[in-house]
Amino acid sequence: MEPEVMVLLSGGVDSTACVDFYMEFGRPPCGLFLNYGQPAAAQEMRSATAVAQHYAIPLIHLKLQARRPKTPGLIPGRNCFLIAAALMERPPSVSVIAIGIHYGTGYADCSESFLERTQATIDLLEPPRVHLAAPFITWTKADIYTYCYQRRVPIELTYSCERLMCSQYALPSLRRTSVG
Repeated sequence: MEPEVMVLLSGGVDSTACVDFYMEFGRPPCGLFLNYGQPAAAQEMRSATAVAQHYAIPLIHLKLQARRPKTPGLIPGRNCFLIAAALMERPPSVSVIAIGIHYGTGYADCSESFLERTQATIDLLEPPRVHLAAPFITWTKADIYTYCYQRRVPIELTYSCERLMCSQYALPSLRRTSVG
């Protein structure tokens, strides 16, 4: 079955939950992993590959030859860049580009306003319509961990450069496998 959804798959908990979300609803996804020079690229790629193998979905790997190194934390324009790369590389069967952003980060590119404005730009560029989806945009990080626990999402396969910060959200039974 051809993928309908392309999930921006970083190998973290949020994007892994996003893959599971679309699998649960019978919308076959594929993943896109992008190495844009982030410090954790190797670990993220291993996790994204493990997640894709677990769910038996295709994973597209892209690499940007960046001129300057990236640092941990805020990378201006990152989500715009990831979405633009997905638009350029999506298989013809894909009508949805999904991103695992959620409420409470404080980042402008993790907001409903960002999604609406980015969708408006996509609508100008893409005639057949491509929908930008963020199924967790109104969820907190704790909500995502709860979803993962309830659905038995394999968070032990994930990697996050924010792993220690995120451990505060993990339910006790998840902490053993997600932090260590």
